[in-house]
Parts: sequence; structure tokens; C-alpha cells
Amino acid sequence: MRYPFLAGAAVVVMTAALAACGSSADGNGSKAAGARSPAASGPAATGPSAADPAAEPGSGPGAGPTSEAPKVPADRITPATGSFTEEQKGYLVNRVPRGMDPAAVLQTGQETCGRIGYLVKADRETAVGAIVTGEVPDAKPAIAHLCTQHRALVEEAARGYPDGVHSGKILRPGRYHSVSPTDSCSWQIAGADGKDLGSGTSGSGKRVEITLPKTARTFTSTGCYAWLPEGETG
Repeated sequence: MRYPFLAGAAVVVMTAALAACGSSADGNGSKAAGARSPAASGPAATGPSAADPAAEPGSGPGAGPTSEAPKVPADRITPATGSFTEEQKGYLVNRVPRGMDPAAVLQTGQETCGRIGYLVKADRETAVGAIVTGEVPDAKPAIAHLCTQHRALVEEAARGYPDGVHSGKILRPGRYHSVSPTDSCSWQIAGADGKDLGSGTSGSGKRVEITLPKTARTFTSTGCYAWLPEGETG
């Protein structure tokens, strides 16, 4: 299911906000000569993947070209004209398949920064949720190199949970709240041997708060989109 807010945000970004995503505001420096400005349309966002709930935010399907094809060596990544900045080179390392224009790969990262920047201005928590779920693909490497002013978002997202089944060591006890839940949000917390430690549903689409106790072994979420911690978690 697509989430109305993020779907609307993507449309706006495609038509307006991305026109400037190569600027220093979201690109962390001037564009390289020969590196194209983001187009009016870009790669569609992918939804959260429940198949690998333990994956880091920003990784997994839709995280950009990283492994399938042989990559261009770092010392040979150059645009058609001019040069890339150090930040842009950092993003492109191990991300440019042989035969592909590195400027096209860079454009994807710049578009990602533009989308994150727009979401932050509209609603910061939704931006963090989009990183948690992978709704904005390639967010982690793009922020690490191209729009470093958003690094705090990645740090917050690392402590959140998308919809899916989470268990074992990745569970962190503490208080959490839902981000952009649907009108059919449900959750369940189980302890050792499947003991029920808490569950609930919400048909209002409004923010929900839960507590993951230290005895929790499994946390299952459906239709709640993402959960973010209330302050620090233990």
C-alpha cells in the first residue's frame, strides 16, 4: 500500500523540488562540470520490505546499483567534462557499473537528497520514517556523501522499526510511537515461548504509542508504517 503523504510528496518533488536538488542546499557543494542536473522525473520510491526486517534503513531493494555488474574503479570515475567534487566521488565509489555514465548515477543520489529535503520541510518525522521503511531508496549513502546536513535523520532511523516481524537482538526496549499509520494499524509484542506481552489495533490513523519491554523477543507490526523511539532507548 502506498502512503498518501509520501506519494503526494514524491509527485511534488518530481515536478518542483528536484529542480534545485543539485544546489548546495541539498547537494553539499557545487555540482561537477558535466554532471547533469536532476530531471523533472526520477526513480519511483519503493515500499518497505518485510522480507528482511533486520536490514539497515536505506539498504535492500532500491538502494541503487551496488553489486550486480562489475564496477568502474574509483580512480577512473570521471564525468564527460570537468571533474567531480570529493563528496560526489565518495558517493560514486563502487556504485558505477561499467558502461554507465557516472553522472547518471550521481543524479540519482542528488534526486534522493532533494526528496529528503522536501520531506524534512513538510514533516521531519515522516522523512525519518521514509528512511526507516526504504520508501526513499538510496537514502543512507546519498546523505552520507551528498547532503550531510541530514545525517541526524539516518541516526534516528537506525533506531526505528518498519512494518514487519522483528525479533532477537535487534529489539531495543523503550517507548515508541507510530509514524503515518493507516486506519488498520495493528501490533503484537511477544516474549519467550510466544508469551503475549501486549497487542493492539488502531482504526483512527492517528499516532499510537507502545512500550517494548526488556523481556520482548518478537515485535510484529502491520499497517503502522514505521515506529520511532520516544527519546533514547535502552
